[in-house]
Amino acid sequence: MPGPGSVPLALGLDTAGVQVPWYFRCPISLELMADPVTVSTGQTYDRASIESWVATGNTTCPVTRAPLADFTLIPNHTLRRLIQEWCVAHRSMGVERIPTPKQPADPDLIRSLVAQGPGLPALRRLRALARESDKNRLVMATRETRAALLDAAFASGAADELQAEAMAVLALVGLGEAEAAEVVAREDRVARLGKLLAAAGPLEARVNAGAVVEAAASASGAEARAVLGAAEGVMEGLVALVEEKAHARAVRVGIRGLFALCLAKENRPRAVAAGAASALARRVAEGGAAGEPERALAAVERLCRAEGGRDAVVAGAGGGPAAVAALVRAMSGRAAEHAAGALVAVVGGSEALQVEAVRAGAMSQLLLMVQGGCSERAKRKAQHLLKLLRSAWPTTDCIANSDDFLQPY
Repeated sequence: MPGPGSVPLALGLDTAGVQVPWYFRCPISLELMADPVTVSTGQTYDRASIESWVATGNTTCPVTRAPLADFTLIPNHTLRRLIQEWCVAHRSMGVERIPTPKQPADPDLIRSLVAQGPGLPALRRLRALARESDKNRLVMATRETRAALLDAAFASGAADELQAEAMAVLALVGLGEAEAAEVVAREDRVARLGKLLAAAGPLEARVNAGAVVEAAASASGAEARAVLGAAEGVMEGLVALVEEKAHARAVRVGIRGLFALCLAKENRPRAVAAGAASALARRVAEGGAAGEPERALAAVERLCRAEGGRDAVVAGAGGGPAAVAALVRAMSGRAAEHAAGALVAVVGGSEALQVEAVRAGAMSQLLLMVQGGCSERAKRKAQHLLKLLRSAWPTTDCIANSDDFLQPY
């Protein structure tokens, strides 16, 4: 049994019979701290745990319940060294030494680099820091830094290399609502993004411009999205990125950008005309959505409702049966709702494709959606599709003669 001053080591550390002193364990996760930090109340937590605590909206200290005067996390170097020494001392029992964590960029350093003005050395240093970690990007995501990057990326008469470097940093750091509004409100800035996306220049420059479009669209309302979608070269440029299947980041940026723009109804006919429906369907059918299947299918579902969208999706997937098979395969996880919605549009007017959907296994997937933990909206889509496919079920199927699965849950 554990002694009074220690508790069993977390199972994830793959050790047996080793007891960890309680003061080496995070009060939130109860696991050995890898990066101990101290908050304003004097309590120490593992950085990842306290950051998650604050990120979910909590403003008090988990242990004392006292309000946090600020959210500054001070590295507890002494405790970290003690934990590392303890790990080394117990190495023979299978305990691995925790690595020395890399600290986030110093905010004073970021401010100093920004204060130097738009110059290549400062921008390259900012880009290197932004690439290092999410923590650095979080430190850099201030109004001051973003405003300076915006000015540099769209500076009139500035060298192309300097603008490209600033755009690359901006693509990594992202935009807030204020910066998105500043982009959309300036016709010259929107036009420049379209020009960069449509240009036959370096792929990296096109990807960075696409990332800025996506960030601006995601932080904006429908009216601003419509402005971005109507800009010459934007839709076509994002579609071209989706077609770069050998470049995962390009595909991911293209999918995210088209998804964000297609949230505005005005953009959907433009997207279909630019080839977005067929390009996205092709990526879904090939399983090459670059880690963005939910957004890709959500965009496909919306584009199916636009004029010509359904036919473009079918053509892009390789024909009706191929489109049906791809959507049925995608009918799982968080993307299931959008796959079902798109399938309604694809098979709705074709009895032959309804039979294909049943043959592809749509019924079992839809029943899982209805009976599982999906959202109410997803269940409604699944029930609608089940009713649509009912005439295509084999008459010997007992489920085809029952309405039990169609009742609301």
